[in-house]
Amino acid sequence: MPDPDHALRMAANEAARRLSQRFDDLVPLRELRAGFTFEGERASFGSFQRGIYRARRQRGPAALTLTTAPIAPGKARPYDDELDATNRTIIYHYRSGSVDQPDNRALRAAHAEQVPLVYFHGLTPGQYMVLQPVFVTGDAPGARVVTLEVGLPVADLRGQGLQSAPDHRAYAMREVRQRLHQHRFRLDVLRAYRTRCAICSLREAALVQAAHILEDAHERGIAGVVNGLALCAIHHLAYDRNLMGIDPEGVVHIDKRLLEEVDGPMLKTGLQGFHGASILTPRRTIEHPDPDRLAVRFDRFEAAAG
Repeated sequence: MPDPDHALRMAANEAARRLSQRFDDLVPLRELRAGFTFEGERASFGSFQRGIYRARRQRGPAALTLTTAPIAPGKARPYDDELDATNRTIIYHYRSGSVDQPDNRALRAAHAEQVPLVYFHGLTPGQYMVLQPVFVTGDAPGARVVTLEVGLPVADLRGQGLQSAPDHRAYAMREVRQRLHQHRFRLDVLRAYRTRCAICSLREAALVQAAHILEDAHERGIAGVVNGLALCAIHHLAYDRNLMGIDPEGVVHIDKRLLEEVDGPMLKTGLQGFHGASILTPRRTIEHPDPDRLAVRFDRFEAAAG
């Protein structure tokens, strides 16, 4: 039986996709609360206080969107929705109460009807990562969870359920895992360094980035603050290109060639002027950059300098 809400779902998925592109994958809550336009009227993505949302205007029983709340400082998530790396799915929890309460019925109907949903995964208060389309592919009432799979926008938004090949969906889930990994790493590092460059103290959020000391592919390249540094764009690039190194004591070293070069004020004050300076570190000692990882990376800098 055709989904009576198919047109609404397409509008919601398209609007969410555009927001994700516009805000480089991290959409502000204020933008999501503004909703989207459907048939000339405003439609809602949900309240973002209840994880399962079915709009009143819908004719079918299945949910339209799902939300996982971000972790508030000092608090745990009410539901620990997470990626299942083994099965390449997302574990999503029922709401508290009866499995047959209205929200849970809408969630279970999404499984029965195999309709495409929009999933908002909160990474930090006020910022959400958008996954769409997603499908409820498993329902375990006893465990009070369902499993979600990420579909492909072209193949799986035709109102015929999941049509894309399993290997294509597995690739899409790997991308989701990587995106979540990078976003969480960035948010954690910038929080620890109070959104300021560890070299020059620049606080302009648009120009401060999270740099890895050891890259993901390295056996010790964990996605943790101790393997990260908050660096402005120029110092991040200099660090990545081994034009600047940081020794295990946290002392900045500028490449000898750059130290001897004569150029404009950016080179003099932005790079040469920090040679021998100590980096800024997070307030919490446990979040300071790991000296052993700094040592491995500093060896590369010295080898590149010859």
